[in-house]
Amino acid sequence: MLKQWVVFAFLVIASPLLIAQTTRQGSQQGGAPRPAQTPTEWQRKHDMVLKYRSLEDYYNALKKEAASVPKAPLPDWSGIWTADSVDSFGNCLGGSQCYFRPGPGGVTPKLTPVAMAELKSGEEKTAKGLIYDENLSTCGPAGFPRWLTEPFLREQIVTPDQTYLLTEQANEIRRVYTDGRGHTPEADRYPLPEGDSIGFWNGQKLVIHTNQLQSRPMGRNQPMQSEKMETVEIWEKTDANNIVVDVWLFDPRLYLEPWYVQRRYTQVPNPDKSMRIRYWDCSENPNNDVTKTQEGGTDFKGFTFTDKSKNQPNH
Repeated sequence: MLKQWVVFAFLVIASPLLIAQTTRQGSQQGGAPRPAQTPTEWQRKHDMVLKYRSLEDYYNALKKEAASVPKAPLPDWSGIWTADSVDSFGNCLGGSQCYFRPGPGGVTPKLTPVAMAELKSGEEKTAKGLIYDENLSTCGPAGFPRWLTEPFLREQIVTPDQTYLLTEQANEIRRVYTDGRGHTPEADRYPLPEGDSIGFWNGQKLVIHTNQLQSRPMGRNQPMQSEKMETVEIWEKTDANNIVVDVWLFDPRLYLEPWYVQRRYTQVPNPDKSMRIRYWDCSENPNNDVTKTQEGGTDFKGFTFTDKSKNQPNH
């Protein structure tokens, strides 16, 4: 039990505590906490893509509209960020049904029979404690769009020709090219964990289209996305301490129509500049060697604890 407690305390509990701290700080600086997205606003954004043949067509339409918008200075997204506690994904950090649960107002995604069957199978496995992730449990990348739901710290580095979106976990970096280039030519494409992302600025909003993604689970015991997954994101810094991301995603293997979610990040207070994002190396400590239990769960290999007050190991 002690081992399991540490696993969940580190991966699940620590992040919400940090999130709560940053949200309290944000509330003190910006007044009352922001309300969650209303059902009406959520529905409006969900429906706005349905008239397009694909999310790439939607992206191109947004790009055409933005061509007439005066060029604005690039936004300042510096600092260290993490998930916001009022995030609509707040209860599913780590990809637990983030892309399949109902939106505000109870609207549910229209799923294929394959997706529904895999969701049911995943629920049954989770109920039995079978949570081993063949990718993430061995320190592999979460991949995109699961990348959006992972906890821990984040950075955004904005430059004129590309924006770097970084997560602390597994050192995952997304490069969003904003220099006018298109996607990789068809002949040179192959699926990648984070896919290929291009974007443009509409004022101080960053609009991104991503495709060429690998087939991989969208969370622990979640349905498997296909290489046909594509997404559109709109990133906007809404005030000094908050970034809101609108996300539309579609994969014909899973969805009957595009699905919409919203992601929020809050800046972590760091007045003395002591907080840093370190290189994430799962192999730097033998206690980080994750193994699959006979029951199908996740555990650390040879994990031990030391009582520092007595310098005695606890097993």
